Parts: sequence; structure tokens; C-alpha cells
Amino acid sequence: MSQAAVLNAFRFVLLALLGSALLYPQSATKIEPDALLPDSAATQTGTAQASGQDAAGKLIAAALGPSPIAENLRKLTDEVGGRMSGSPAMRRAVAWAVEAFGQAGVDEVHTEKFTMPASWAEGETRLDVLAPVRFQAAAISLGWSPPTPAAGIEATLVDVGQGNAQDFARARPARGSILLIHSAVLRTWVDLFGEYARAPAIIDRAVQADAAAILWTSTREHKLLYRHQNALLGELDRLPQALVAREDAERLARLAAAGRVRVRLVLPNRVGGAMEEENVVAEIRGRQKPEEVVILGAHLDSWDLGTGALDNGCNAVLVVDAARAIRAAGLRPRRTLRFILWSGEEQGMLGSWAYVRAHRAELDRVVAYVNFDEGIGRVTGYSLGGRKDIEAAVRELLRPTESWGSNRHTADAFVGTDNLDFLLEGIPTLVATQEEANYITNYHASSDTFDKVDIRELQLHVALAAVTVYGIAERSDRLGKRQSRAEIEALLRETGLDEQMKLFGLWPLWRDGRRGRQP
Repeated sequence: MSQAAVLNAFRFVLLALLGSALLYPQSATKIEPDALLPDSAATQTGTAQASGQDAAGKLIAAALGPSPIAENLRKLTDEVGGRMSGSPAMRRAVAWAVEAFGQAGVDEVHTEKFTMPASWAEGETRLDVLAPVRFQAAAISLGWSPPTPAAGIEATLVDVGQGNAQDFARARPARGSILLIHSAVLRTWVDLFGEYARAPAIIDRAVQADAAAILWTSTREHKLLYRHQNALLGELDRLPQALVAREDAERLARLAAAGRVRVRLVLPNRVGGAMEEENVVAEIRGRQKPEEVVILGAHLDSWDLGTGALDNGCNAVLVVDAARAIRAAGLRPRRTLRFILWSGEEQGMLGSWAYVRAHRAELDRVVAYVNFDEGIGRVTGYSLGGRKDIEAAVRELLRPTESWGSNRHTADAFVGTDNLDFLLEGIPTLVATQEEANYITNYHASSDTFDKVDIRELQLHVALAAVTVYGIAERSDRLGKRQSRAEIEALLRETGLDEQMKLFGLWPLWRDGRRGRQP
């Protein structure tokens, strides 16, 4: 399927996000706590076990009341900082999470180790323009890019435009050249998906052309740098790659249009073999069906240029605070609630994939997986991963928050966050759908810092998450069945998720039974 067709699969996400602005006019953005409580909350009696509206009211009050959430986020971002998988900062983040869950009052918290294929750390990236004029361009290595030789790569720069087949045919890059790829300025969720979606084919063409390296033009203005990764299985990429500040990349393009450009790229990245990482797992045990589990998750790792506040520190602290709110409300769910902070998400959802493999024997008892991973924009509902069969039940359990405009769900399914492997195992998944807010500009960038997070909005998200997972855990019936492999296969085709998995190189893992429900 073409890139345009893949992007079309996300049209409902985009429409939902854009349409959500209609629900939140400027005059209504400030919401007082009492206005958010269901009417019945005012008459709660404190009886043994609240349910329905009463439980929702208690959860909302606990989430919106006094909370350590801002201080938790400050510690995670300002003191731990950017948390790249395998780094000392990531080890500190795991320790932070264990302590934070303990303070939240969960019944139990522990870590679970898994192995990542390769370790990686950036050296001192340098891109020098040698001719026709000398200057140093601002650049950063892409994640898990292989290093260059110690002296770097000196080569002719070839501008291959957008990097499509026609652009390569026009440019005819010589063997050993360094390729410059153009980009559009990032504005929307679809733009962001497109940035990732175009990369695999461009890298294929670069490898076929025997290029020495790739330079990607930043999709952000004002020389803002960020880090992505194009290899999605935790392995080193196939070619050295760097991101170049937009203004410098456009200068290079103009120089190349006027004549021959010579550059030297130095990527002294430090790479190594397999390494251990850890997921952090906490529980509030169920009172009637403790063997059945509802999971709320978010990834704890981040890139290292900023401090990982929007992606995904705010949602890591959300998961912790949802557990705190449930305990503070004095509620114990019918089923067990499990709260997980993942490692290795940025390298291809490796932590959640490892968890699913390690817990395969108990997956029949996992009722649902709920995920938050889109920053601080207003939640408009959940992407249900193609599971139209659960939509009515989700709408019903979120009826206490109907006035928030957060009960508008889509059937979208997509690659890119930690619900994927639960979906591929046939488990119902809910991924929070959010307005773009300030997420896009700061995504993976040096500007992703604590000050970008609206704490009041984050508390609303905590309330919604708590109401969601507690509501699922309290239902007399399961939210939805666990699908068979044949049913999952049909869902993949119906949603276009099969084509996305092919695009990103994940399909062989499903086809061969290495990822997803076993044949």
C-alpha cells in the first residue's frame, strides 16, 4: 500500500482530534473541580463498596484534589532527566518509579527484566561543510545509528529531494556519497506518522545506491534538534544517519544546487551487545476476581535531548497517580488492576513485547490494556484498535465523564505505542486519543521539558484513566473476548494495520508467529 493509503488509515484520528476543538471553546477551558463531579457524588454515603456514578465521583475527587503529581513529574524530568534505554538515567528512572508506586499505596511493586539486542550512546556528532565554503552545521545522530570511522566520512553531498524513487533516479547518487533528504515542517499527527512512514523506503534506496550516510532535514524550525530511531527492533540501523537543523540543511541544499558540496560527518557513537532493561509493575489486587487483570500502562523511557516531559513523563506520572487516586478513594476493584511503566518503547515497544512473551500463559486472564502516550492535549476518547465490539461498553463506563467530551472513540489501529503486542494477542486495547496541543513541536526534542506540561490538564487525564480502568475492572462481564489468531488477522486487514506492519518491517514477526498470538 502506498504512503498515502497508509496515512489515509489515520483519517479518523485526525478528524477526531480536529473536531474535538468544537467541544472545548475558549470560554470553557477552565473547569472547576465541583463541576466535574457526577451529581450523585454530593450524596455519597461511604458504604462498603461504591459503584457506578458513586465510584466515579470518588475517583474524580481524588484525582483533582491535592496530589504529588507535579512533584513526581519534576523529579522525573528535572532530576532524572532524559531517560534513554540502557542509560544510567534510565536506571534512576526505574528506581524513581518503584519509590513513587510505593508512596501511591499499591499492594505490590516489582521490576521485570528483559533483554534488548544492542546498547547505544551518542558520541560528539559533528557535521563540517568543507567546500565550497567552510562551516559547522548543527546536527545530531539518529538513535541506534551505527558509528562512522573514527576520522568520519568525507564525501560529496548529494541532494535527493524527498527521497522517492523519482528523486533518486534524477540525482543518481554516486557510491559513497552522503545523501541529503528534504522534509516538510511538522504540523499534525498525520505529518508525524508520515515522517516515520517515509523513512524505511528511503533507507532501502540509500543502501541500494551504496550511499555512505544519510542526512535528514529537521521537520522543526528555529534550529530545534530532536532524535528519532528508524530501526524498530532494537538493532543498529543499516547506515550512519544524522538529523540536520532545518536552516542549515536548507543552506546545504542551496549550495548543492549551485555546485559541488563536500562534507565530513563524524558519528563516534558507542555501540555494544545485548543489554538488560526493566519494566516496573505495580498492582492493586482485586477483591472478587484477583486472577483477572486490567492493565494501565505508559512508557517510562525517553530520548535524551530534552527531559522527556511530554513524551512520556507526564503519562508515566499519570499511571502512578491513577493508582494513588484509586487507593485514596478507598476503592478496591472487583478485578486486579496492574500498572506498568515500560522501558524500550522508543526502540520498538520492546518492553511491552517482552512482557507479553513472558506472561503468555496468563494472557487469557488479561481483560484489557489501556495506554497513554500522546502528551498533554485534551483527551477526546480512545482508539479501540479495531474492536468495535467493545465501543458500547466503553461509552457506558465513561458516562460519568460525558460532559468532558472524552467519550468519542474510534476503531483506529496503529503501530507506534505499547498497546500493539496486546492487540496482536487478541486482548482489547484502548489508546487515549488526544488533541495535538504542544506535543508535535516538542516531540523528541531538546524543548521537551517540565514547563510544557499543564498540570491541571494532567490531573483531568488521571481522573479519566482511573475511571476507565476501575470501570473495566468493576464490570460483571469482561469488556470483550480475547480474539483468536484468525480474528486478529481479519482485524489487521480491516484496519490496515497489516500494511503498517509491513511498512515498518514488523509483518514477518507476525507471519512467523514470533510476535502475536501463536498459530
